[in-house]
Amino acid sequence: MADTSYSLITMADPSYSLTSPHLTSPHLTSPHLTSPHLTSPHLTSPHLTSPHLTSPHDTCSQKLPPKLPPKLPPKLPPWDFPVIGVMGRTTVLACCTYAVECYMCAVECCTCAVECLLYVRRGVLYVRCGVLACSENGVARMLDSWGWILKQTQFPSHQQNLSNDDLKLKRQKRDWVIPPITISENERGPFPKRMVQIKSSRDKEVKVFYSITGPGADTPPVGLFVVERATGWLNVTKPLDREDIPMFTLFVHAVSSNGQPLEDPMEVIIKILDQNDNKPKFTEPVFTGSVPEGSRPGTPVMFVTATDDDDGIDTNNGIVSYSIIGQDPKEPSDPMFTVNEQTGQITVISTGLDRENNAEYTLTIQATDQEGKGLSATGKAVITVTDTNDNAPIFDPTTYVVNVPENEVGYEVTRLTVTDADTYGSDAWIAVYKIIKGNEGGFFKVETVADNNGLVTTVKGLDFEGPKNVFQLSIVALNKANFSVPLQTSTALVTVNVQDVNEAPIFNPAVYSVSVSEDLPSGQEVASYTATDPDKVQNQKILYSIGNDPAGWLSVNKDNGIITGNGQLDRESFYVQNNVYKAIILAVDSGIPSATGTGTLLLTLLDVNDNGPFLEITQLAYCQQDTNPLMIPIIDRDLAPNTGPFSVELPREARENWTATVVNDQLHIKPLKDLDFETYDVSVNLKDNQGLTNTSRIRIMVCKCIGETGTCEERAALAGGLGVPAIIGILGGILALLILLLLLLLFVRRKKVVKEPLLPPEDETRDNVYYYDEEGGGEEDQDFDLSQLHRGLDARPDVIRNDVAPTLLPAPQYRPRPSNPDEIGNFIEENLHAADNDPTAPPYDSLLVFDYEGSGSDAASLSSLNSSNSDGDQDYSGLSNWGPRFNKLADMYGGDED
Repeated sequence: MADTSYSLITMADPSYSLTSPHLTSPHLTSPHLTSPHLTSPHLTSPHLTSPHLTSPHDTCSQKLPPKLPPKLPPKLPPWDFPVIGVMGRTTVLACCTYAVECYMCAVECCTCAVECLLYVRRGVLYVRCGVLACSENGVARMLDSWGWILKQTQFPSHQQNLSNDDLKLKRQKRDWVIPPITISENERGPFPKRMVQIKSSRDKEVKVFYSITGPGADTPPVGLFVVERATGWLNVTKPLDREDIPMFTLFVHAVSSNGQPLEDPMEVIIKILDQNDNKPKFTEPVFTGSVPEGSRPGTPVMFVTATDDDDGIDTNNGIVSYSIIGQDPKEPSDPMFTVNEQTGQITVISTGLDRENNAEYTLTIQATDQEGKGLSATGKAVITVTDTNDNAPIFDPTTYVVNVPENEVGYEVTRLTVTDADTYGSDAWIAVYKIIKGNEGGFFKVETVADNNGLVTTVKGLDFEGPKNVFQLSIVALNKANFSVPLQTSTALVTVNVQDVNEAPIFNPAVYSVSVSEDLPSGQEVASYTATDPDKVQNQKILYSIGNDPAGWLSVNKDNGIITGNGQLDRESFYVQNNVYKAIILAVDSGIPSATGTGTLLLTLLDVNDNGPFLEITQLAYCQQDTNPLMIPIIDRDLAPNTGPFSVELPREARENWTATVVNDQLHIKPLKDLDFETYDVSVNLKDNQGLTNTSRIRIMVCKCIGETGTCEERAALAGGLGVPAIIGILGGILALLILLLLLLLFVRRKKVVKEPLLPPEDETRDNVYYYDEEGGGEEDQDFDLSQLHRGLDARPDVIRNDVAPTLLPAPQYRPRPSNPDEIGNFIEENLHAADNDPTAPPYDSLLVFDYEGSGSDAASLSSLNSSNSDGDQDYSGLSNWGPRFNKLADMYGGDED
């Protein structure tokens, strides 16, 4: 029996419901679906009713188009709603309260949460999770309120091919089912207030008692809902707040008077209807964003967001709309920005954004719920206008006139300064300089320094006497970043005047090579090496001198630069490397200050046959048992043809015991007979290819060899070499050592002189010695002035010791000791000459200055004390009066001569 009021739920009428095994609940029936217009597949009737509306007569306020769109959008968003089910073969639409109609039949409801399903009656499926449309090909589409497709998905084939048994309607035993109960939040009462009456189908058979359990009843918040035990009326006890708990799920229990359950517990859902009692809230206290300057209208800037605790799904209480109600500053136009009322995206609406004029905008944003018709809140959005390179650097000043000395490399010509209105330190502010004209010779460069100035320096030395002594440079300033808009660049003009300076004379060529014979006579010209002065206008005089002559072989005429030798050129000298002798020549002009140029003279010395051959080794040992000759290399310092082939000749006295030949520039010498174990000096006359002869002396030690190795037995050779004189000398040394030890022993044991004691005998009278216990305290008289000790010392003059060292000059090179004894004379002479010209050879003079200790002293010196030349001048007679302890002294010094 149906109740006349929609707020009253009675026992359901017999009806058909879904019998699919996939259906979550078989109790999805409702007694309130009385409208006959729910059978249209296109929902063309405006009289669609919904059990979710406050009034049972509310209809869908939005009419849907009679047909679906002819084609899908090019790109559909992904399916992100829970799958509700697959319907029949007809088109399914939804409206307002998300009631989904399936005209022919409801086939299956799969993967759907229980709370998403409301109820099904006569093929109409009511859901609250989404809006669903299905077709017979298994495609489920999500539609908006106007029928436009929002999302779609393809269901598996096993859900499409259903048997007739699945589609057959079966009668089910009726059971009590209650649709969701709605109640508005913030009710004013009076409380408790009845909401709905619950009745069991067995209330006519037995007395039924009702009770409820669940949150809001017997669990927190306890006592919010109560049920009248006898009548089944469900009451609310105080106002509800949807933002606190939007829905309550209770279970109703029906029992008899003896407590036996009459029905299974029934679920009752209480949905709290929203009221617009909350203002929107911005998610940030201040929203910040940025936009480049010069952005065009339509450029997105940022988003602002606001939330509303009210319901924005079933009502528009929580739907927020955005608007801009204020802008600061208002230049260049108001408004400069607009906001999308639905998404909250702020975009540029006007042109003229310029960071240099307005770097920041503050917008006041208003958020209003109920789609702009309800409660409002305001927030702040700060937009920073970021810099772009819309300002070119400008020279200040634009002209420069500078003087640059000639021949300076890396010289700072000038510093260029620019101004730029863009952001300091950014790529749009950093200047880049380029020389666009006047630097064809590559004499200059410009670079950016730390202060954004342009530093102009010389890359090559400028020449005042050259073809160009005035340069005009055109320099343009750009930025490190490209210009965002076409801009006119700034150009600076730099005029460089080259200044004349006193330049050093220049030798031509800088390195002069000359070939001369090493036996060049003294005073003969070696070369004429001159320099020219670049300062031709000044007409200066040039004087020449020797800068570096290691061997001291050269002289130069100071006026004409003619270089002569001193007759000591020697190609074989260690000053000569690869036949070349190097000297430095100086040319000094008469400018103020003077300038000095240097030139390098390379003398290639031509060889003459001035060195005879000699032996490389002059001391060696020869094994007596060896039959092979001794082989000694022959050296000749000259060059071919003044060297080999060599020949050898032995003097007459050497030919008696030795024979010698030359084989491949080696001397082969061996004895003609067995010689004693002694050392022999053998003279050898060597002759080179040009007939120059030199005598070399060889010291050969004939020794006994050890085994077959050919090495000498040194100890045996040494013993065999000692003669009688050597043995006599050794024995004499030993004898002398023994005599010395004997004399030393006698000296130690010599008889000592016994002197009489100075002290008197014990029986003589002695003076008494008194001891005093009083010690310490220091000097009693301490009234003295220590400053007297410093007299004369503090007044001494300051005297400084200065070590005088000679002026440092290039150190000469000393010739190593030659292996040929015949060269000793030349070796000593050359090294003596080098030492005489060596300023670093110790010792060098040093001026020693001693400290002055003052004139006069209060204390007499030791030399002022008078002393006698003889003891006769002294009077020792007073010693006898000093007591018995001094009697001996008185007798020794004060007595008579007898």
